[in-house]
Amino acid sequence: MDWMFMPYRRYADFSGRSRRKEYWMFVLFTVIVYMAILLIGGGLGSVEEPGGLFSGLSGILLIAFWVVTLVPAIAVQVRRFHDQDKSGWWILLGFVPIIGGLAVLVFMCFEGTRGPNEYGPDPKEGEHAGVPDRGDTSGGVNMR
Repeated sequence: MDWMFMPYRRYADFSGRSRRKEYWMFVLFTVIVYMAILLIGGGLGSVEEPGGLFSGLSGILLIAFWVVTLVPAIAVQVRRFHDQDKSGWWILLGFVPIIGGLAVLVFMCFEGTRGPNEYGPDPKEGEHAGVPDRGDTSGGVNMR
């Protein structure tokens, strides 16, 4: 759950690198929140007449959440491009109709470059420190 909120803690940080896990957990969180707002707003809106108070409230909540989420979403996407050793300006590829959005989606699925690059250290570097090799059967524990 920590991964879902990390882009909010790094709100407008366009430097450094972000892992795929951070990006996709953030995307999952935003989709869940959008769906919850739509379901709650739709359920409450059906009690009132169409266009009543509750349907307007869900629209306001959606817009408010979008405003709060816009900057972290752009920042985490820029950091994902940095993780692949690409400039953050690649985010503008998403403005190309149809093909651009699909290309950005594909880039967000690629693994980042291993080791440090010009944008910073590998965010996965510490994760592999205690992992044993495939031939090691000790489970990473020093048996001496």
